[in-house]
Amino acid sequence: MHAPRTRVQRRPVHGVLLLDKPLGLSSNQALQKAKWLLRAEKAGHTGTLDPLASGVLPLCFGAATKFSQMHLDADKTYETTVRLGQKTSTGDAEGDVVQTRDVTCTPGQVVEALDGFMGPISQVPPMHSALKKDGKALYEYAREGETVEREPRQVVIHDLELLDMRLSGDEPQIRLRVRCSKGTYIRTLGEDIGEALGCGGHLTSLRRIATGAFNESRCTTLQALEALEEGDRLALLRPVQTLLEGHAVVTLGTEDAGRFLSGLRRRGDWADCEQVAVFGPSLDDSPQPALLGTAHVRAGELIPGRLLSPNDIRQIQETSPETAT
Repeated sequence: MHAPRTRVQRRPVHGVLLLDKPLGLSSNQALQKAKWLLRAEKAGHTGTLDPLASGVLPLCFGAATKFSQMHLDADKTYETTVRLGQKTSTGDAEGDVVQTRDVTCTPGQVVEALDGFMGPISQVPPMHSALKKDGKALYEYAREGETVEREPRQVVIHDLELLDMRLSGDEPQIRLRVRCSKGTYIRTLGEDIGEALGCGGHLTSLRRIATGAFNESRCTTLQALEALEEGDRLALLRPVQTLLEGHAVVTLGTEDAGRFLSGLRRRGDWADCEQVAVFGPSLDDSPQPALLGTAHVRAGELIPGRLLSPNDIRQIQETSPETAT
């Protein structure tokens, strides 16, 4: 007989874990493992990485999930290797090779081709992606051998750096660092670059090294998280306001803070601003102000956006470790 499974006692956990997602796991599998290790009640991530991609995956717990959308919009930076001369069914090394061509381009032609992908570009989303059409993910159609019409979408390539290049031998390839807007498909970019060079191509590796202000040097691995004692795991969490870097800060007094948390606008001599992080007095007499939520300022009015509940604020102050660096 199988031993009965031990039920994990969940608890309120609030904050952001910067995870270095390993190869082979989906973003959701990595999230669920971290959620189990932290015994967290509520969790979400801020943008999907394919199982074949590794790197920076911010995980949001508790109150941080209210602000995860803001980080979905952040620019991303990737390092990737494009194998030239072979086109695959999926645009990466998982697929079958469907076309082979000789690689005859010169280093100068590679540099020229890359220049053509800088700035705003149009991409057709790949069939092997999680984008939905008529309520069904594109990869589900692809698994059934079906190709559906996809609308091109506009993305921006802010920077495209050639890190390494090998145009001869058994495995010609180029290695790139790409800084791009949200919604950019690096697999599609690799395929399009291969087509521009006249030989086709597919990704053999992909790593996200930064998303917004978060980079790989600040991340921890699932293996490292698992090896820690439970209290030390919680110490790796960064405060909820980590997701609001770049926001203007407004700090309210006790009376205004209470009214703001009730959804009421407050008046003051603030300059117009679209992104504001709002703080108020701590509930536990701590000198550190408490995050109340987000807002924007228009014509001297502080207009509430996403708000934390008093219960969220209390739990954050009771359970959060000191700010991680």
